[in-house]
Amino acid sequence: MAQTDMKQKAGAEPAVPRQVERNRMRAVMNNIILHLHPTRVPAPALKFTYTWGLGGLSTLLVVILVATGILLMFRYDASVERAYTSIQYLETQVMFGALLRSVHHWAANLLIVTVFLHMLRVFSTGSYKQGRATNWIVGLLLLLLVISFNFTGYLLPWDQLAYWAITVATSLLGYIPLVGGIINHFLLGGSEVGQVALRNFYAIHVALLPPLILLGMAYHFWRIRKDGDISQPQCQENVEKFTTIPYLVQIELAAAVLLIVGLFLWAMSVPAPLEALANPAHPPNPAKAAWYFLGLQELLLHMHPLAALMLPAILLTALALVPFGEQRSDDIGIYFRSRIGKRVALVAALLGLALPPTLVLLDEFWVDFPTWLPSLPTLISNGLIPLLLTLGGLAVIYGAFRKGLKANRSEATLGLFLFLFISLIVLTLIGISFRGPNMAWVWPF
Repeated sequence: MAQTDMKQKAGAEPAVPRQVERNRMRAVMNNIILHLHPTRVPAPALKFTYTWGLGGLSTLLVVILVATGILLMFRYDASVERAYTSIQYLETQVMFGALLRSVHHWAANLLIVTVFLHMLRVFSTGSYKQGRATNWIVGLLLLLLVISFNFTGYLLPWDQLAYWAITVATSLLGYIPLVGGIINHFLLGGSEVGQVALRNFYAIHVALLPPLILLGMAYHFWRIRKDGDISQPQCQENVEKFTTIPYLVQIELAAAVLLIVGLFLWAMSVPAPLEALANPAHPPNPAKAAWYFLGLQELLLHMHPLAALMLPAILLTALALVPFGEQRSDDIGIYFRSRIGKRVALVAALLGLALPPTLVLLDEFWVDFPTWLPSLPTLISNGLIPLLLTLGGLAVIYGAFRKGLKANRSEATLGLFLFLFISLIVLTLIGISFRGPNMAWVWPF
């Protein structure tokens, strides 16, 4: 009998720990989820079309990038002699190596898109109001970190595309007053892109930026919970609430699965680009920056570099200060604020599609301030004057929204933001499709 009891206990013992372990894991996962989300969420917040899941998708992309980046580190060699060949070896000799690099490459590019769209969603719904200014600024810093991630990773393949894109981008740093030259020399370790630059970019990419972005994201999530979770319209009363588990979780899971499947299908269909080995003696024509800097590169064709750098710096500073100038919060959580706001948004979108290409063509074929004003220094004729005209034009657009469309301050600010957002997209598309050899204007059709 004693032996039988011992056998029964021996047979039953494995089942109990497995069940306990499953329950423990489920409890851990539930705790993690409920640290990121409230226990219950309002029914309107469950609508996918309110947030589009952009914050969650951006977080998932960061996780994918960290995971694939760690795997890529096992085969990458950050030296000018072996960086390019290590990428070739990864893509041709390592099982699923080409897919791994392609997923990493496209996830990084998609992350820029999702973060920009997330910022657009937050601004369009006024979700930076009600004491959320700090988290709005943190979001802007995270956007800059994401761009820095892509910028530092762009050089690592050490092909012609990477080498000359980074050469173009870093050359702009020298125009920043006081600190530009110092930053440029620190990144490059000299006057040109070489071994020291590759090592620096690699170190920043894998050692400095990952902990910064993870800490920034953790603080960003914490602030969302501290500020009352996701923004919702104040006018809603007696709104039905649902438990986060399973209602919100199943929506997030479905969005995550779609993103992962779509990303892998795209990565399998469109491999990550890899051009010829970097050759400092043979620059391509045209030498273009990375696509997310092409809007800035387009500005450089129409302004002095210092003015072209000052314009986005001024606009970013203004964006960071917007929440502190908002006095009303009754329209928080409402897309485009109101019916007037929707009309302003439509006009802003149309202006963003029409005005930038018109101004680019005028400057390309007619406007020439340096020729018209030969007695003035180039910094003034091709720098200060275009910069002041641009800022004055933005002020006119803002005033037209206020006076012509009867928009309040919040609605007019949103309209100006949408105009700038679409203008950036248009300038980027111009840089991609309408610039040929020597960055001259070309028609792609």
